[in-house]
Amino acid sequence: MNLKISIITITYNSALTLEQTILSVLNQTYQNIEYIIIDGGSTDGTLQVIEKYKSKISKFISEKDEGLYDALNKGIDMATGDVIGILHSDDFYTDNSVIQNYVNAFIKNHSDAIYSDLFYVDKANTNKIIRKWKSGNHKPNSFLHGWMPPHPTVFIKKEVYQKYGKFNLDFKHSADYELMLRFIHKNKIKVNYLQEFTIKMRVGGQSNVSLNNRISANIEDRKAWKMNGLKARFYTSYLKPLRKISQFFKK
Repeated sequence: MNLKISIITITYNSALTLEQTILSVLNQTYQNIEYIIIDGGSTDGTLQVIEKYKSKISKFISEKDEGLYDALNKGIDMATGDVIGILHSDDFYTDNSVIQNYVNAFIKNHSDAIYSDLFYVDKANTNKIIRKWKSGNHKPNSFLHGWMPPHPTVFIKKEVYQKYGKFNLDFKHSADYELMLRFIHKNKIKVNYLQEFTIKMRVGGQSNVSLNNRISANIEDRKAWKMNGLKARFYTSYLKPLRKISQFFKK
């Protein structure tokens, strides 16, 4: 089975890091990749970086958007692959066989979605690992205990988005959590765990840049349960951030 994989990268003034992101996609050993870049109207040289590799980029637009999740929805609409993965412009794959390993996992497990593990790395020195997010196996009540997979590692079949919807733009900080809660916990799509580190993410993501953003994300996490007609346990919203503490001590 020759699965077509759509990879979406969204950018906004990402000239300093985008080339590494692009090359980590273009250098993959797996060939059947549709690479989509959605730019929010950058002014810092990002477009020049994209132009350098334009012949190898499948689809590209540069226009104003309503934020991160709006841009991702545009990419999902444009994607024609069997499976969609997201690689942000501060992130890159750990090696050139990542996509092949995902494809193998999809074929072996007949999955709707595959997730894996993620390294948080120093912004300047990407060889310096700050945190290790080891996802672990998903169980039926995992979300109730504060679990979620690292969103950049989650590859999802296009048909799942078509059936259950895209990112909800009512969420500014936790639309990725709401989407995974909706797909995995509520609608019980078949997910499998690829037990390897596939992504390096530079520290300083949108949901972690300030205490206010973290508080806002926690409020939105609660909203996600209510909006989906689900009932969290009283400790669910507390366990989710607490789980991150152990990531600093993972070996």
